[in-house]
Amino acid sequence: MDGSLIEAIVEQVRTLPVEAQEQVLAFAVALRRASRQGVAGRRLLPFANSIPADDVAIIREAIEIGCEQIDRDEW
Repeated sequence: MDGSLIEAIVEQVRTLPVEAQEQVLAFAVALRRASRQGVAGRRLLPFANSIPADDVAIIREAIEIGCEQIDRDEW
């Protein structure tokens, strides 16, 4: 990361009240968590075909029935 960018961020954060600095920190932590990458596909290969075909058919049917449905009383 560009050092001047970090310095500019720090300069701005220093001028904020402590409560706002805590919010910035929480936001930065949330961004870091959101940017984590998933598992490489090759590590998932041992799970291929581990769900029985009958179960896959049930799951597929449930998705087809439930997708694009609006439950107006849900909210």
